[in-house]
Amino acid sequence: MERRVWPGKPYPLGASWDGQGVNFALYSENATKVELCLFDAPDGDVQECICLPEVTAHVWHGYLPNLRPGQLYGYRVHGPYDPERGHRFNPHKLVLDPYARAVANEADWSAPLHGYRLDDEAEDLSFDEQDSARGAPKGVVVIDAFDWDNDRPPRTPWHRSVIYEAHTRGFTMRHPDVPEDLRGTYAGLAHPAAIAHLKHLGVTAIELLPVHEFTEDGHLLERGLTNYWGYNTLGYFAPEGRYSASGRRGEQVGEFKGMVRELHRAGIEVILDVVYNHTSEGNHRGPTLSLRGIDNSVYYRLTAEQPRYYLDYTGTGNSLNVRHPQVLQLIMDSLRYWVKEMHVDGFRFDLASTLARELHEVDKLSAFFDIIHQDPIISQVKLIAEPWDVGEGGYQVGNFPVLWTEWNGKYRDTVRRFWKGDEWTVSEMGFRLTGSSDLYQNDGRRPYASINFITAHDGFTLHDLVSYNDKHNEANGEENQDGHDDNLSWNCGTEGPTDDEQIIELREQQKRNLLATLLLSQGVPMICGGDEMGRTQLGNNNAYCQDNAVSWLDWDLDVRERALLEFTRRMISLRLEHPVLHRRKFLQGRSIRGSEVKDLTWLRASGEEMTDDDWGSHWLRCIGLRLSGEALDELDERGEPVTDSTLLILLNAHHEAIPFTLPHQHPGARWQVLATTAESLACERAVAGGAALEVPARSLILLERNEGNE
Repeated sequence: MERRVWPGKPYPLGASWDGQGVNFALYSENATKVELCLFDAPDGDVQECICLPEVTAHVWHGYLPNLRPGQLYGYRVHGPYDPERGHRFNPHKLVLDPYARAVANEADWSAPLHGYRLDDEAEDLSFDEQDSARGAPKGVVVIDAFDWDNDRPPRTPWHRSVIYEAHTRGFTMRHPDVPEDLRGTYAGLAHPAAIAHLKHLGVTAIELLPVHEFTEDGHLLERGLTNYWGYNTLGYFAPEGRYSASGRRGEQVGEFKGMVRELHRAGIEVILDVVYNHTSEGNHRGPTLSLRGIDNSVYYRLTAEQPRYYLDYTGTGNSLNVRHPQVLQLIMDSLRYWVKEMHVDGFRFDLASTLARELHEVDKLSAFFDIIHQDPIISQVKLIAEPWDVGEGGYQVGNFPVLWTEWNGKYRDTVRRFWKGDEWTVSEMGFRLTGSSDLYQNDGRRPYASINFITAHDGFTLHDLVSYNDKHNEANGEENQDGHDDNLSWNCGTEGPTDDEQIIELREQQKRNLLATLLLSQGVPMICGGDEMGRTQLGNNNAYCQDNAVSWLDWDLDVRERALLEFTRRMISLRLEHPVLHRRKFLQGRSIRGSEVKDLTWLRASGEEMTDDDWGSHWLRCIGLRLSGEALDELDERGEPVTDSTLLILLNAHHEAIPFTLPHQHPGARWQVLATTAESLACERAVAGGAALEVPARSLILLERNEGNE
């Protein structure tokens, strides 16, 4: 008996269950017919194909009564196959609904997933009639109902945020206190043992590497590797099924929501790393899995002269056509879904410059930013840009609009160079320690627009950064040609230690220097997950394809690793305890509200204020930063003046100890050591103002002025 299908509605897009049946809606401008295909099993044959009966404003739609959540489905979209005009319709290829809320299975690369014949000399100009349905990813009809138990977003203010970048799978895969069947999953990340680490550390937000459903790379599978990071998105609404302990027929949605709920209960925000700049379908030789077969010329940026080929600003083969209203709607609908239905607290946009390209140039007034700015939901969550792509003019640090924060690549590079002992770093170090006012002050933004980081998933871990002179990516199978050269080696000759134990301790001290600098700088610190425990990738600085112990966090800590963890926890605690370390306004370098002292004072080792000549020095490597608690000029949430003690940060990147004269205004002033990266200097030590404190080689010291002494 033929199934009855009603006209249904063109909105919302995707598969929507209303308790009585399911409405299906798919956007395609150039299609001539759209068939909805139903399946009983992810790798099974088509059970039924139904032509969607109506098309409204390019939306093909139909309603199937009595259909229920858990139903698997896909589409066959008919239209012209004419690659040289940008059209790649092929109804023999089952395509995934871009609005699918869950995906039942991964792509089977042994199936004929390409729209052309792989053995044909004409390559993508040929047409393949083999049916891909058995191996194609299928969407799942899901139910939105979930017991959120009065879930409330933490809404941590930007200036009090400390971000922890982590991989959903890698965070718990080796955690001994997480049950084996939950390791590497959303449920594993929600486990009390996993959350306990984040709470103990003191971070306020976890930034997860991509959790949108993504596709493996065929070339990696051939080498016995996998796409571990997940920057290869297939579905912008579906949580990645690989990370679900409970199942893939919609259960992954509830499990993800449960993870968010538990993290929120612990006061931890959830930020998603999202990849709206490209998809997993690659270039003109890629497979037909979703958008390519639905309407290639609508969803992708094609070259004007030869629409057979794709504009590629990402290095992955294609770029989404953000200039098209429907693609903008797809992105915005996805973002709103993750906020409203999945309760996430913000997004980090991968290669965000690509989204700003109207024609070719990056334009911060592009339609994408305009629509974000006026959206009542997305404009209120945390927005982080990776402010570059691989296209011409793609490096846009400091150029994003007012609502946006940015990964500050200049902060990373400057702090690394300073502690490495490079010359000509002091002047720029001054900007980076105080919120990068040169990048963010003149466009209406605050210091927290700067997301400060030393390391991230892409590059060396902190341990490897100070331990390897060269990358060791041989396991990636690319002859060690991939990845960047970003080590933090130092001269171990006349300016450095030669004893093995001394070298090991210097590496530990450099790790503490980098972490302490990060957590004492104005702006928002981001810690790469595992750096707080000395995680190593054995010199691999591009572990995107290493879904194994190379990438997974190791929870079996030795004495040094435990000490580093406690040091990091202590520095986060100090940061959050002292408002002068996370100012909401830029430091002015002048007296505020009649205070006798400046809010910020830069000092050289003599105790005198730094001069223009000092800032222009190529050799200066020891500086002091005095932050006045009397001159905060800020109010708290209740409108009360914010108060704090005065702090002094001393940084010595020189290979020798430097005596530093501490500031004073009258006899009896004393400074107390709160933290130090040098094991030779005891904390809690008090030093009189005007006296010289020896700052050990390659070390940082944080001091607090004793109450009432100055």
